[in-house]
Amino acid sequence: MGALSHIRVLDLTRVLAGPWCAQTLADFGADVIKIERPEVGDDTRHWGPPYLKTPQGADTREAAYYLAANRNKRSVTVDIASPEGQQIIRELAAQSDVVLENYKVGQLKKYGLDYESLKQVKPDLIYCSVTGFGQTGPYAQRAGYDFIVQGIGGFMSITGERDGQPGGGPQKAGVAIADLMTGMYSTIAVLTALTHRDRTGEGQYIDMALLDVQVAMLANMNSNYLASGQPPVRWGNAHPNIVPYQTFQTSDGWIIVAVGNDGQFRKFVEVGGRPELAEDDRFATNPARVRHRDSLVPILAEMVRLQGKQQWISALEAAGVPCGPINDLNEVFENEQVVARGLQVDLPHPSGGTVKLVRNPINMTSTPPQAVSHPPLLGEHTERVLHDVLGYDDAKIAQLKGKSVI
Repeated sequence: MGALSHIRVLDLTRVLAGPWCAQTLADFGADVIKIERPEVGDDTRHWGPPYLKTPQGADTREAAYYLAANRNKRSVTVDIASPEGQQIIRELAAQSDVVLENYKVGQLKKYGLDYESLKQVKPDLIYCSVTGFGQTGPYAQRAGYDFIVQGIGGFMSITGERDGQPGGGPQKAGVAIADLMTGMYSTIAVLTALTHRDRTGEGQYIDMALLDVQVAMLANMNSNYLASGQPPVRWGNAHPNIVPYQTFQTSDGWIIVAVGNDGQFRKFVEVGGRPELAEDDRFATNPARVRHRDSLVPILAEMVRLQGKQQWISALEAAGVPCGPINDLNEVFENEQVVARGLQVDLPHPSGGTVKLVRNPINMTSTPPQAVSHPPLLGEHTERVLHDVLGYDDAKIAQLKGKSVI
């Protein structure tokens, strides 16, 4: 019984941004009914390998990508291109508080499943549309892909190694950040709309765009540009205003050193056996180090390569110099802090084994999120939802099956 256990969400989304929002709501107890195409389902079910494996080591039909964004939901298969399928969606919407969808602009209107149509059957409905570029503007009809939005929205202009350096050039993030952040902003929007509805009885329409979110999340980089008129540039793993504040290669791996003041710089070079660097007028203060970074950084890089990753981290932590490793995911999930925080959760799966997932990172004393059920099999809950929520009898369900509506 989570904080949102009184809320039902009709989830017409697929891939990542919409499902991430729906999963977050489900983690807090919302009854999320995920609508999928019969026999095919969410596109990400097939985005593998890797796939979840059975206890015998065989691949299931559940791709790891799909598993990441769909726990705690119920899967119902419906062909919304059919009149009977459209009627099922309308009836489910009438029994829901929230509808999430990420179809192309105007696509659901031809099925009578757009906001204006569904609010006729549920006047206080919260209806959230997620698209690449929003419902208005010259790009509204374009398909929105996270990678493209990272480029259009400016993120890649400030991410990647500096021009003129080895490997220099624009770089996307290692995960679909525009999708994920749109999912999170959509969650906030839905919860805000629900609070407004509970106070006023009024539903509303939410228009979420990946591009809007990508631009907004550039935060201080936006402010830097708007204040100066100068577009920020890429600095790779270095910092434009602090030196050294970057990655260094040790004898057996990479570390991050984040020197925030002159005292920490002195301790850093003392640990490395080069105390004279802190006395050099070119390097004694941060403004001087920034001006002379091209001279200083190669010296520091040579110094750091003389010892191993763990030697550096232990010595710098003892000296009070901020630092850390660059872990691969094997190291992440073996990290003692990650283990102590219980970030990995294992849920029973119908395959007979378990599915390993990462828990919702929010911690709360009274209403914490919970990982309760596995990401559903395709259509796993179709009959139960039609029977329990809509009151369909066995004969009607069998008829719909026979016509491939469900």
